[in-house]
Amino acid sequence: MGANGSSQLEREISTTESGTLTNEHYYGLVNFGNTCYCNSVIQALFFCRPFREKMLNYRQTLKKSGTSKETLMTCLADLFHSIANQKRRVGTIAPKRFITKLKKENESFDNYVQQDAHEFFNYLLNSISEALITDKKAEREKSARHGTIKKGNVTVNMSPATAGISKDERERNGTEGSDSRPESTWIHEIFEGILTNETKCLSCDTKSCKDENFLDLSIDVEQNTSITHCLRVFSETETLCGDQKYYCETCSSKQEAQKRMRIKKPPQLLALHLKRFKYVDSLNRHTKLSYRVVFPLELRLFNVSDDAEEADQIYDLVATVVHCGATPNRGHYITLVKSNSFWLVFDDDIVEKLDVSSMEEFSGMSTEATAQMTSNQSAPQKNSESAYILFYQARNYVAEDSNHSHRPKNSTHSV
Repeated sequence: MGANGSSQLEREISTTESGTLTNEHYYGLVNFGNTCYCNSVIQALFFCRPFREKMLNYRQTLKKSGTSKETLMTCLADLFHSIANQKRRVGTIAPKRFITKLKKENESFDNYVQQDAHEFFNYLLNSISEALITDKKAEREKSARHGTIKKGNVTVNMSPATAGISKDERERNGTEGSDSRPESTWIHEIFEGILTNETKCLSCDTKSCKDENFLDLSIDVEQNTSITHCLRVFSETETLCGDQKYYCETCSSKQEAQKRMRIKKPPQLLALHLKRFKYVDSLNRHTKLSYRVVFPLELRLFNVSDDAEEADQIYDLVATVVHCGATPNRGHYITLVKSNSFWLVFDDDIVEKLDVSSMEEFSGMSTEATAQMTSNQSAPQKNSESAYILFYQARNYVAEDSNHSHRPKNSTHSV
């Protein structure tokens, strides 16, 4: 972003924020050839405040402990810290260390082929979660050796009955409960929800429910619809018959049944992935579904189970990763984010204010527009800007009010 562009945006932001106290920073990210998929997700997560606060807290904790290591998570935490502590509020930064580490850790990203933003998002969350679990295990082993155990932010002495006992013995005695179930991290605290798979036997009316956790929901899209409609379709009742009959334990035989998936525990931060890329056998490749799917700025979930926690939860849209282009492999990613009372669009190193009335332009293409583009191949093709990943934050979920007011650095260009 040029100096003139930065100054102009700073003036616009100052005008919009008149009367409010904020220290938000808006930095575009340099594209290293094909890294828009990465930049778009990073920008979305930076403006998901709960996620950002956790990352900055993690970095602060590492610095205080004197721990020195380089992982994908520490590189991202350093990038977030650098953006949040720039002297100027608007500018450009090069996430060089993060990109280098990403390509080193996963060869799938070590090329100049366009990658899928959703696949990268999943990889990043899993990578961070694994790093946190590794840290937890190391802390437990260290605490066990020194006869202490950490509970939250407080370190306490273990009782004499367990202080001198090995980890294996504590597991057998039931005093090492944390290793007997899957680890949970703040990634799960923020993004994890629970789906319940309800199946009802049509012969005896026996109903069975099976829960499964999710960090994001992938939903099918249809032309000229809305996110609410897509979520209703996601939870539509399906009849299992013929070869798909359900084995009923009560009837001890296969029976016709009805099945549906509903949300039992809505997450604090709901990540919705729109399944816009579909493999077409006749074409022997993936094609993009540029369907127009309207997404609301405020969302209420209606596909919740009868025993759902916080069933009346209201969500606010905070960020959207948008795919631009007609095909999956030759497209581009940008990000729309909400900051305070206004919206911005991040297109790699370019940052611009966005009028909220323009949001609908990123819903996709209508049937008429798609037909017109298809019938007139010689005409310039309209760029299909379609929302791909939507980030909705629960209205009652407040990010930690942590103080990260370190001494501002001079403007940097590479992290």
